[in-house]
Amino acid sequence: MSIPSQERYVIPNLRNACRILKLLGDKPDGLKAADIGRALKIPVTTTLRIMTTLHLEGLVRKNGTHFELGPVLIQLGNASLAGTEIRTAALPVLEKLTGKTDETSHLAIPCDNRSLIVAVQDSPHPLRAASRPGFLAELHCSSTGKTLLAFLHFERIAEFYGPGTPRPTKRTPKTLTSLAEIKREAELTRKRGFSLDDEEFAPGIRCLAAPVYNSDGTVAAVIGITASTVRFTKERIPEMAAKVQACAAELSRHLGY
Repeated sequence: MSIPSQERYVIPNLRNACRILKLLGDKPDGLKAADIGRALKIPVTTTLRIMTTLHLEGLVRKNGTHFELGPVLIQLGNASLAGTEIRTAALPVLEKLTGKTDETSHLAIPCDNRSLIVAVQDSPHPLRAASRPGFLAELHCSSTGKTLLAFLHFERIAEFYGPGTPRPTKRTPKTLTSLAEIKREAELTRKRGFSLDDEEFAPGIRCLAAPVYNSDGTVAAVIGITASTVRFTKERIPEMAAKVQACAAELSRHLGY
């Protein structure tokens, strides 16, 4: 069934509820109902009805005048992560990668215009900087996100970061935020076969990631490592890239690529 034919079965306010939950996922401090309606161009009365329903179902909670994501989503998210088939296949590969690099490894999958961390294998070092499962990383400044931009969303880069779109968050002085910079970085990532977050998401942290392909040749996931720049120096980039790419290729073979 094509996407256009599916549209006629869409329930508008159910879609609006989904859009609201995604918006709140980007706003850890929550939003007022009026601000939600204004941001998504939903009538105020409709917004209040949707928020009341989501609140009663535990999908959002009210904190003063603001609405935030609710606790039921934690349960649903954990159930979703546990049931992710690729996560199960990736766990021994991540364990191997951490064993080879002595650093924290992680698996991410595409989630709209973000990268969703679904599994993490912690480094034995006491200081760990990796995001936890369930974290949604921005595409322009994370290694997993950069990999998705280069190998899955390359034709959509202007759609994400072109004129008329919100300017990407500049998380550190090194974060690339212009369309030209982001596209050049994606081209470099495609050329060398791996992405590098060089203190662009957080100061003092360097990450490297490579794509994982499924049986039809599309990118299904991303494998990466995260480490302190003290341990993961620039001189170690070739060594780390080879290990990450080898494990990404191993997982791709498990998926039938």
